[in-house]
Amino acid sequence: MTQTIQTRNRTHSQEWFERAQQSLVEGVNSPSRGAAVYTRGPIMLERGDGSHVWDADGNQYVDFMMSFGALIQGHAHPTLVKTVCEAMAEGSHFAAATSAEIEAAERFRRMVPSAELVRFTNTGSEATMLALRLARARTGRRKFLKFEGHYHGWYDPFLLNAHSHPPEQLGPVENPERIPDSEGIPASTFDEVVLAPWNDVNALERVLQLHGHELAAVITEPIMANMGCILPRDGYLQRLRELTRDCGALLIFDEVVTGFRYAPGGCQEYYDVKPDISTFGKALGAGFPVGAVAGLRSILERMQWSENMVLHYGTFNGHRLTMKVVTANLDLLAAPDTYRKLHAVGNAAIAGLREVFRRHGTKAIVQGFGPMFQIYFTDREAIHNYREYCEFVDAKRYSQFVHGLLERGIYMTPSNGLHWIISTAHTDADVEALVDAADQACSGLS
Repeated sequence: MTQTIQTRNRTHSQEWFERAQQSLVEGVNSPSRGAAVYTRGPIMLERGDGSHVWDADGNQYVDFMMSFGALIQGHAHPTLVKTVCEAMAEGSHFAAATSAEIEAAERFRRMVPSAELVRFTNTGSEATMLALRLARARTGRRKFLKFEGHYHGWYDPFLLNAHSHPPEQLGPVENPERIPDSEGIPASTFDEVVLAPWNDVNALERVLQLHGHELAAVITEPIMANMGCILPRDGYLQRLRELTRDCGALLIFDEVVTGFRYAPGGCQEYYDVKPDISTFGKALGAGFPVGAVAGLRSILERMQWSENMVLHYGTFNGHRLTMKVVTANLDLLAAPDTYRKLHAVGNAAIAGLREVFRRHGTKAIVQGFGPMFQIYFTDREAIHNYREYCEFVDAKRYSQFVHGLLERGIYMTPSNGLHWIISTAHTDADVEALVDAADQACSGLS
């Protein structure tokens, strides 16, 4: 077994956090980074290399959060560092047409099965906003279906039932209670949203029978990544594809989390389902902010300049430096054995964690496979949907467990709704460090 690293000294992190609260809301720029998740306050990270990060106190961690999945190549990959330096020296951005965006788009289309055309955005949230606008323009319909527990960015109409709540607040499966995720959104915004449970074919058929003729689109995460890592039941995505085609609604795959992670073409390649539109982010940019909308040429061509165009502007769309990174990143991912290794390292971590929980008699499961997974403290054999997550998962116990890992040199978010990420930089030694730290953290669980 590897030697566990002690990382309890966070004096400088705490000092920085106190200073940050004078200038930043909650001392952070996203609530997932702050005291709402990290009970002692956030750990201030200062440096990363490969699969490791160092905080303001010099503590070293094995990073399994990887910028919420953005760092598919790990930290400071030498090829990407070289790419950035060379691109920056020539001019980072022109807000003009460049060969860099063409090369990135060509790589993208080669890897993503459904991508007849692609439009780059700056974030995943922007990509899903554009995807919905395109779907409405294509169909002439206004409403769309989203699933309980799925997150598609912070655009107003998507912010419904994306956080966990006590089961008694959720309402019946046939008519879910509509719970906005944010203040400041007019109630009328959700008049165009049809809400449904996910991973239930019977419920899906019932909802589409009632509302299918009204829907511009059905948007889904192919793997439910907003509640950890919840896999689709066998045949569910395929049936979703059939039903959307039958009712004339476009199928949007939100692959902002899953894209370029499970296979070169994302989950749509892995599960062999071809959506009409798909959105990407995170791993696409290998640490740089980027999003993308891809799909049928006939749909994306609605953005061509005309009186009836779908408008999509953006000063930083196709940012030259980022496009250079995207091209280099996709070339690295296209190398032989990349995905075999990602899956092998991830599956080894999953197997090691399961053995730790079995040995300790801990009621916990590790769900997922390969490059992404999540731990659930539960009596259930599996978690299949949002409602099961809300009712049967002990998120507080998970937070306690992860805080124990943080003290032993494993960097991960204590939020149970996120997920463990494997990058190309992770090694067998990193898995050993995780298993060793998990073994000790289990002993400290109350």
